[in-house]
Amino acid sequence: MTGEAITRPATAQPGAFAPLRNRLFAVLWAATVLGNIGTFMRDVASAWLVLDLSGSPAMVALIQAAGSLPIFLLAIPAGVLSDILDRRRMLIVIQIGLGCVSLALLLQAAAGTASVASIIGLTFLGGVGAALMAPVWQSIVPELVPRSELKGAVALNSLGINISRAIGPAAGGAILTAFGAAATYSLDLATYVVVVLALIWWKRQPDPRDELSEQVGGALRAGLRYARASRELHRVFLRAGLFFACASALWALLPIVASRILGGGPGFYGLLLGAVGAGAIGGAILLPRVRDRLGQEGIMLGASVVTALVMVLLALAPPRWAAVPILLVAGAAWIAVLTTLNATTQSILPNWVRGRGLALYLTVFNGALTAGSLAWGALAEVIGVPATLWAGAAGLLVVAAVVRRVQLPAGDADLTPSNHWPEPLTTEPVRGDRGPVLITIEYRIAIDDHGAFLATLNRLAEARRRDGAYAWGVSQDSGDPERVLEWFFVESWAEHQRQHRRVSHADADLQGEARAFHRGDGPPKVEHFLAFDRKVGEVS
Repeated sequence: MTGEAITRPATAQPGAFAPLRNRLFAVLWAATVLGNIGTFMRDVASAWLVLDLSGSPAMVALIQAAGSLPIFLLAIPAGVLSDILDRRRMLIVIQIGLGCVSLALLLQAAAGTASVASIIGLTFLGGVGAALMAPVWQSIVPELVPRSELKGAVALNSLGINISRAIGPAAGGAILTAFGAAATYSLDLATYVVVVLALIWWKRQPDPRDELSEQVGGALRAGLRYARASRELHRVFLRAGLFFACASALWALLPIVASRILGGGPGFYGLLLGAVGAGAIGGAILLPRVRDRLGQEGIMLGASVVTALVMVLLALAPPRWAAVPILLVAGAAWIAVLTTLNATTQSILPNWVRGRGLALYLTVFNGALTAGSLAWGALAEVIGVPATLWAGAAGLLVVAAVVRRVQLPAGDADLTPSNHWPEPLTTEPVRGDRGPVLITIEYRIAIDDHGAFLATLNRLAEARRRDGAYAWGVSQDSGDPERVLEWFFVESWAEHQRQHRRVSHADADLQGEARAFHRGDGPPKVEHFLAFDRKVGEVS
């Protein structure tokens, strides 16, 4: 069960655009870009309609929050569903639902019945669809490209979003100015048709199901247990939450900046959002070189400083022409942070829990944006927009200086399943719901090695808990100090069998380090103990 360290050959990294040579990935990537263009067009129209109807900074910030709040509330169950349901069918249903939201916006805009409440309500429903869709889109990437191209595919997805951000807001603002909100919403509706057709064209094989396939309740517990035990995820969540809470001041107040501080109209607002997207594209292209020079910590610090400087410059009411290059720089800084945090999260998550882990990241991301948008909007009502931007900039700089001590994980461990644990011996079949299960591993460790061995086991404990253990410990025989027992509990026999499938090559290497301290004859002794069967009152 502990296994020897496994050596794997290094492979050359493919080019950044290599995933686009895969026809399936290229078609779905292009459809996603088009769909996101429509979404950004819709959001521009909705934000400007709310501004026209209310004129309130708090209401404009509220519509930003209405789009992100559902992702905060629903990302975790969405991540669970993405790991246990057919992802293709789930995406088709979600896209149809989002199309219905855009249709409702189109009909009320055409009839002239739009109100602040109805727009915010429909934006909230759109956020629900986005919450259900986000972890699924990210989780299907490993299915579309070879593993060697996974990082490139993740980067291309980020690039695609920002291509959409560069085109969508500018196009939305122009169409809104020339033809009105109904035309803008109708084009958004058309993009959903294209995305649904692309998903129907994808002939995905359904995921195999067996007696160990997870159900919703167990999958949710397993995902939360993994996140609770993963210190690497904790560091990413802390960095993401603090950055986005402060940086949300810029995005929540940008419509007010465009209209009141800079004196622009909807077309100008769309141009500013397009500048953000264009800057993000340029930033994504330059990011590999910058990362080689600065590393991920340098990128996070630099992006925080740049974003704070952008807020200060906008608060000073620059000429309208100057706002465009300022937002270009903001877009480059934004994509640098998003790509760094997203790629780090992807790199520290094994495939079996990828959807749930990404959902938790999205929960932190959107929770910070939601809370930040509401807080900055309320503060702007009291002290004004320029002073609020100054406050957000100061918060970013303080956070950047403080959290550098909490380093982001390197994300270079091999998390593919090692499948090196032998199947446990049983006298007869055991029901999957039988539990809890106690697993013990008996070592013989020289007394002089106890300190180093315990340090290794403490690292191994995190892996045990991530993969399924809800309790872990290590004990010493009172009559034989060299006899050391590692033990952990798993909630059921089926969950322990899943644990066998989850153990990664990195875990196997760590188990090999622990096994190297063993001085007994033969390998460490592994035993499994089942709780008494509640149904028959005897051990199986």
